[in-house]
Amino acid sequence: MSRNGEKLLAVEDLTTGYRRKQVVFGVSLEVRAGEIVALLGHNGAGKTTTLKAIAGLLPAWSGRVSFDGEPVEHAPSAVRVRRGLALIPQERFVFADLTVAENLELGAFTVADPGQAAERREAVFALLPVLAERRRQLAGTLSGGEQRMLSLGMALMMRPRLLLLDEPSLGLSPLLVERIVETIQEIVRRERLTVLLVEQNVRHALAIATRVYVMRTGRLILEETGAAMAARGEWWDLF
Repeated sequence: MSRNGEKLLAVEDLTTGYRRKQVVFGVSLEVRAGEIVALLGHNGAGKTTTLKAIAGLLPAWSGRVSFDGEPVEHAPSAVRVRRGLALIPQERFVFADLTVAENLELGAFTVADPGQAAERREAVFALLPVLAERRRQLAGTLSGGEQRMLSLGMALMMRPRLLLLDEPSLGLSPLLVERIVETIQEIVRRERLTVLLVEQNVRHALAIATRVYVMRTGRLILEETGAAMAARGEWWDLF
């Protein structure tokens, strides 16, 4: 297991796309244990496609994806999940006709011991109290922000080591976005997680990011620390 500061994810010269359309061109990036790394770029830059390839939802056409030193570019997504890599898509991925508690149970599908699953559920409730308050409520009746919290909770049930977050602020009010950002920081602190965050809201991403990659038309054009990126003040020339 990687210790804090050691390389957890390494992507080298990744290319991928959809059918015959190439979307990602030679992307190389790394994420070290304990970091929050932001992948920024305009809509359609290839950010989500990159995350899907890392998670195994899209095949890597070429290049390498290594997780904790082991190559996984040809491993099924289920194998990557069991190794500790979890993706939360930008869509509100919850089971609308099931309760909050039932959604969390489904999130623990990789946990064989029912006792451990119950412990994880209580830990998630402690971290995300809104889910404890609504544990018997149908997920489809939750607000957008609460559904995003439930998506986070479902991922945490698997006790991941690397969390891939795709546009967590999408469609939320500014107040809810602030809450999500604070929650991500708290999750990283309490759960000792590592995060690769895709986000279009530059200011919110820079509020928590250790390092930043900027993507344009399927290629990485910049790597900076979060502090150096924030010091720019304006980013229109990058997007």
